Amino acid sequence: MDLNKVKLVVTDMDGTLLNSKGEVSQRFFALYRELKDHIHFVAASGRQYHSIKHKLERIASEITIVAENGGLAKRDQQELLFTGLPETHLSEIVNKARKVNNAEIILCGKDGAYIENGDSKFTNILKEYYHKYNITGDLNSVDPSGIMKVALYHYEDSEQFIYPEVQELEGDLLVKVSGKHWVDISHPEANKGRAVSLIQQQMGVSTEETMVFGDYNNDLEMLERGYFSYAMQNAHPKVKEIARFETGSNDHEGVEEVLEALVKAKTPV
Repeated sequence: MDLNKVKLVVTDMDGTLLNSKGEVSQRFFALYRELKDHIHFVAASGRQYHSIKHKLERIASEITIVAENGGLAKRDQQELLFTGLPETHLSEIVNKARKVNNAEIILCGKDGAYIENGDSKFTNILKEYYHKYNITGDLNSVDPSGIMKVALYHYEDSEQFIYPEVQELEGDLLVKVSGKHWVDISHPEANKGRAVSLIQQQMGVSTEETMVFGDYNNDLEMLERGYFSYAMQNAHPKVKEIARFETGSNDHEGVEEVLEALVKAKTPV
């Protein structure tokens, strides 16, 4: 396995680069500094752009950020990709989601998110993932033109309680269980893999020169874009099936473990 050929490193955030407390390790930033002259780094997440930028503030101007599961990609201030949710489906998704007990609905837009429930129990959870949001009385009144995704949150288990209720939307839309508590619904072409493919084309980087880390089903397409595809130890079974390699959990710095090996491979003897 020749790690020296790697030119592009792509990593998910939650459950992958971030630990269970939502923190990026100092070890990662140190490794990034050693690698930045040799590789380009991409943070690809279901999170809002502003949230990813905040987590990686000290390097945000040097990297590419893929937000909202591939709905938006930016490098510094340059927009590389925007894929909006088909406007005709928005009210249908909202109305279906309202019928699910213990579910919260977030409309994810370019300039911020929109919610109906301003209860502190939910907003305290929301703030971790969405730094910019607005509370509105009716989500169906929101201008749909800038909406990329509808994120649905369940307090217990999204795969068990939300996914069966919205599964029939698949085909017309992309429906992804993106975490223990999350289901994301977006344009059928809005996924992390498509965003990574665009970045590879722009930078002239091949699949064989790409390293990818992921832990959940919204990472499946992007894992296919890298020969060096790593599932976290804490990953969903589907991720472990598709990834070529496995590393430690997000709480045991599994990404950093591999990046350390990458530094050694890039360092002349």
